[in-house]
Amino acid sequence: MSERAFFDILLVSWFVLALAIFITLFFISAPYGRHTRRGWGAAINNKLGWVIMEAPAPIVFFAFFVLGDNRITISMLVFLALWLLHYIHRAFIYPFGLQSTTNRMPLFIIISAVLFNTVNGYLNGRYIFTFSAGYPNEWLIDPRFIAGLMLFIAGFAINRQSDNTLRQLRQPDEYCYKVSSSGLFRWISCPNYLGEVMIWSGWAMATWSLPGLAFAVWTFANLAPRARAHHLWYRKQFADYPPERKALLPKVW
Repeated sequence: MSERAFFDILLVSWFVLALAIFITLFFISAPYGRHTRRGWGAAINNKLGWVIMEAPAPIVFFAFFVLGDNRITISMLVFLALWLLHYIHRAFIYPFGLQSTTNRMPLFIIISAVLFNTVNGYLNGRYIFTFSAGYPNEWLIDPRFIAGLMLFIAGFAINRQSDNTLRQLRQPDEYCYKVSSSGLFRWISCPNYLGEVMIWSGWAMATWSLPGLAFAVWTFANLAPRARAHHLWYRKQFADYPPERKALLPKVW
C-alpha cells in the first residue's frame, strides 16, 4: 500500500472516529480538570500532562514541513507560523499558567491526546507540505484564505482572552472555581472553547483541505460535549448561575 493510499484511508477513518467520540462524550465526560474522578488508572501532575500531550502537535507538523516535497512558499510559511503560534503556546506556555499544583491527569487521557495530536499533525502537515497541489503565494489573496485567517485570528483572540479571564478570577493561593461575567462569559459558559472551534474552522477554510476540515470537526466533536458538561456543572455548583447563559453559542446552545 502506498503512503497516499494509507493517508486517504486514515483521513476517512478520522472523520468516522470523530463522530463516535462526539456521541460518546455526551455520556462520559473526559476525566480531567473539574471533571477529574477516580477509576481511570494512574495519573500524573496536570501541568506535566499538558506538556506531554500537546507537544507532539508542533513537533510532528514541523517535521513534515522539513520533510515536505512541495516547493515552500510564503503561503505555506504562514500556515506553519499559525500552527506553531497556537501549539507552542498550548504546549509550553499555557500549562505553566495553571494555578493548581495538586490536580492530576490520567495517563489514559494523555496517551489518547498524544495519539490524536500525532495523527492530526501528520494529516495536516503531510497534506500541506507534500500531498496538496501546493499553495502558491497568490493563495494569500484568495477569499477563502483571507476569510479563514480572519476567523483564525478572531478565535485565537477569544481563546486567549477567555483563558486569561479564568486565570485572573483566582488569587495565587486559590484553587476554587468561580464564575465570570465579563466578555463573552456574559452569554456563554465556555468562550475559550468557542474560540478554539473558531480557530480550527478558520484553519479549515484557509487551507481549504479535508485534513483541515477533519481537525475542525474533531475540535467541535471534543469541545461541544465538554462545554455542555461544564455548563451543567456550573448550574449545579452555583445556585445563582445566570439562567440565560448558554453553553457554547450565545442565545443558541
